[in-house]
Amino acid sequence: MQWAVLAAAVSYLSQEVPAWKANNGCYSCHNNGDAFRALLAARRAGYRVPERALADTVRWLTQPAAWDKQQADAAYRDKNLARIQFSLALADVNDRAALRLAADSLVKLQSADGSWPLEQDAAAGSPATYGTPLSTYAALRVLRVASSARTKEAIQRAEAWLRRLRPVATVDVAAVVMGVGAVDGVQALLKSQTRDGGWGPYPNSPVEAFDTAIAMLALADHAAAKKAVERGAEWLGRAQLASGGWPATTRPSGGVSYAQHVSTTGWAVLALIKARSGTATGASSQ
Repeated sequence: MQWAVLAAAVSYLSQEVPAWKANNGCYSCHNNGDAFRALLAARRAGYRVPERALADTVRWLTQPAAWDKQQADAAYRDKNLARIQFSLALADVNDRAALRLAADSLVKLQSADGSWPLEQDAAAGSPATYGTPLSTYAALRVLRVASSARTKEAIQRAEAWLRRLRPVATVDVAAVVMGVGAVDGVQALLKSQTRDGGWGPYPNSPVEAFDTAIAMLALADHAAAKKAVERGAEWLGRAQLASGGWPATTRPSGGVSYAQHVSTTGWAVLALIKARSGTATGASSQ
């Protein structure tokens, strides 16, 4: 079942990723960030991804100096978060020079406490707003991949900040697990999995696709969580829309948002590829 689910999702995102720029005249962190990362992961895993679905985004991502010079969806226009999301996508593109420029720009945005705070921080992060723990993990991953002398101190400060957290929301717990491999976070995610196999934004909350995907990504490198990840994958398979995407995970639940929908779909694809292959695709090694 997972192969068919993933094939449909990859086909859907192959249309949606390039369509945003064509239809709106700008690049977005949901299409050209999260969803683009999912397409790259799918191509690495052997799924057919047309070059036309990737080429324009690659050109955009390899020009970090231009990232702030556009207008995107006003509801999610946090330039710092967009820079983090684009940098995270760039980390999967083979352009070391551009990645180091992006990493240097992220170092300048880091808070004194070691985190990357956001304008739109909420109790539980969403696919399009992340929240400070997930944005900090994402920035940390970029700095690790860029791996230069200028990023060493920033990496240490980010890791220390993540270790100090005592998160409750699923996305925050997952961010800490992916960032610093917290064993207590792994146990917390295992305990908060619902009977039907998914995860909600908090323990005992109704299941959401984004929370399920990010919990799977955090758990996938831990052998003791194999069955939990498999159950999560089964839930995502049942929740997939006829289009190939997944319902938008919004805060509060049940909202309508294209940005949240596309980012949710990107995270779900990353999680299913990780669950299927067992290789590092979007989780702690990223």
